[in-house]
This record gives sequence, structure tokens and C-alpha cells, in this order.
Amino acid sequence: MAAGSSKRLGVPKQLLDWGGHPLLEVVTRRAKDWPVDEVWVVLGHGSEDILIECDLGDVSIVINEEYDEGIASSLRVGLDALTRNSKVDATFIVLGDQPVIGDDVPAALIGAMSQSQKMVAIPRYRYARGNPALLSRDVWSRVMSLEGDVGAMGLFGAHPEWVEEVWFETLPPRDIDTQQDVEELRPRSA
Repeated sequence: MAAGSSKRLGVPKQLLDWGGHPLLEVVTRRAKDWPVDEVWVVLGHGSEDILIECDLGDVSIVINEEYDEGIASSLRVGLDALTRNSKVDATFIVLGDQPVIGDDVPAALIGAMSQSQKMVAIPRYRYARGNPALLSRDVWSRVMSLEGDVGAMGLFGAHPEWVEEVWFETLPPRDIDTQQDVEELRPRSA
């Protein structure tokens, strides 16, 4: 999910230099290393520039023309594209501004969902829920009913019977939203 306009940062965060590559390129490459069959990227604001500047490889691209509505519109557009064009049984919701997700998180979420037979697996980093969330196809239509600048965590909070939480000792991965986040999280040159 990388459709936002980066209002708080003031520049397209998808294109931030992140160790010599655009941030979105780094996040996408990491996701491609997870135990997944496909990677889809939802773009919106500045999508033409992002597609020129980023080497996203062989991912599928979805353009959210209504990105100004907020994150719910990106969830709808992305899940709709998967529903129509993919046969996967579940999908991770990954934020394009979280480059530091633990390598153990994706496999642990897949294992927990498989074992629990619940529709959603969410990491709990110490005492806070975080991303990425793993959603089975059975819950996509409910997530696609969301509106506005809200993610799916509120919906999952209202339906705890859907959710398997997986505990991780680490702090949650941070979003890149402000210049301070960039300065604190950007990889340092060798």
C-alpha cells in the first residue's frame, strides 16, 4: 500500500533515498523475499513518477484514483484487484513506508493462521498490534466495505473472533511519516 500523498512529510516518501534505492523499491524487494506467490503494489498520488523512478520488478500494480479518500480506498482497490485477478487464499497488507519488518514476522503469521484457522493474523509487538496483517480471502469483502482514512484494525478489534495475534518481542515497525522519522530510520552510509 503506497498510494498516499505524504502530506506530513511534504515529499513523496515512496521515492525517498533509502540506502541508495527509493523507499518503495526497498519495501517491495523485502516483500518479494517473503513466503508469498505474488506481490501487488497499490499506488495513487504521483504514481507516474513512482513508476519511472522505482524498479519494482515483476510486481502487479494497481492504481487507486481515489487515494485522497484515505487508506480504506487503497484497501478496497487492492483487495478488489486480488479478488478479480488472483487465486491466492490470503494476502498480507504491507505499508509502503515500513521498511523494517522483522524477517520472522511473515512466516510466523502464516503459521499462526494455518494452525488457528482464523481469518486474520496480526503481529502484536510487545503490547501493540502492528503490521503487516495477514487476511484470508474470507474477510476481504468485509474489509472492502471500509470507508475514509481508516485501516482494518478497528474492524478487527470489533471482531476478535476473526483474529489470531502473534506476539513478537520487538517494538512495532515504524512508519516514515515525518522528517524526524527519516533521520532516525534511514540506513546510514558505510
